[in-house]
Amino acid sequence: MSAAAAEAAAVQQAQEVQAVLDGDGGLGRIVLNRPRALNSLTHGMITTIRTTLDDWAADDRVRTVVLTGAGERGLCAGADLRAMHADVTAGGAGTRAFFRDEYRVNALIARYPKPFVAVMDGITMGGGIGLSAHAALRIVTERSVIAMPETRIGLVPDVGGSLLLARAPGEFGTHLGLTSASIGPADALLCGFADHYVPSSRLPELLDALAGGADPAATVAAHAEPAPTAGTTGTAGLAAQREWIDTCYAADTVEEIVRRLLDSGVPEAKEAAELLLGNSPTAVKVTLAALRHARTLPSLEAALDQEYRISCAALDRPDLAEGIRAQVIDKDRDPQWSPRTLAEVTEADVASFLAPREGDELGLA
Repeated sequence: MSAAAAEAAAVQQAQEVQAVLDGDGGLGRIVLNRPRALNSLTHGMITTIRTTLDDWAADDRVRTVVLTGAGERGLCAGADLRAMHADVTAGGAGTRAFFRDEYRVNALIARYPKPFVAVMDGITMGGGIGLSAHAALRIVTERSVIAMPETRIGLVPDVGGSLLLARAPGEFGTHLGLTSASIGPADALLCGFADHYVPSSRLPELLDALAGGADPAATVAAHAEPAPTAGTTGTAGLAAQREWIDTCYAADTVEEIVRRLLDSGVPEAKEAAELLLGNSPTAVKVTLAALRHARTLPSLEAALDQEYRISCAALDRPDLAEGIRAQVIDKDRDPQWSPRTLAEVTEADVASFLAPREGDELGLA
């Protein structure tokens, strides 16, 4: 890359991620700044976030870090899937590097030495979860729509999402991971993706207090309220559905899960089966195996190591490119999965995703 091109790329990255010191109270603000693209993540944005966090960790002026998204539609909808599709169809080397750097930032946020406050206002999915749901203080609002939608595009929950889903009460995480369903603020709190509900109207006041040097934990708690039980999506109210969710998703195989969902006589269970069956058969089966194994893992770093193996394996299969094509590029919502059915995905196929891969090991744990 020429010097001019490198300079232009640096300018673009600075525009896509705004990192500023706010007020005189030591608040470092990271703002994802691609509102027209729902603040979707590019590799350059991940690099800027990492550099900023490394610098601020050593900067005595910075006492607290806050992550927000530009605009009112969401914190972050995940990775830039159009850019990913172009790279994956060209071999996927750039996406491998993106995953590697992204997962390292996820781990950094989880162990950050200063209070890290993530405001999950609006749509927060996929990579947006990775930047927020491992923070010390995680806020949702009445506008929050939370999801790990990877199986819909032929991928498996990543960015530490497999561990979050595995640790959710009962089988809620299995349900959300296999179906790619979205949840609202109350269910985000229930499932362990967030800590506090703060109405969006109170966010400016909260940020002003933090900029003035107020204690982060006490300030967030002071602005928090009980989350409304009515959510923004059709999957709100998971607690009321726990009986059929736990019964159906406790099965050892995806095929048995589907059978139980369809035989339960519960309309929501039938809808869940239809969602699951529309997703990549390979991704769904690998997700079940990954979530079950994540329950045994000792740390986020170990989960990220597992996810990196799986994500790299997905780059060698056709479903990721096809899923993005159907959902984002052509938007025909008619992916032609390969294999096309659950029955065609063998145990050996699933095992190959979780197996160590020479040259594709993250090594965080």
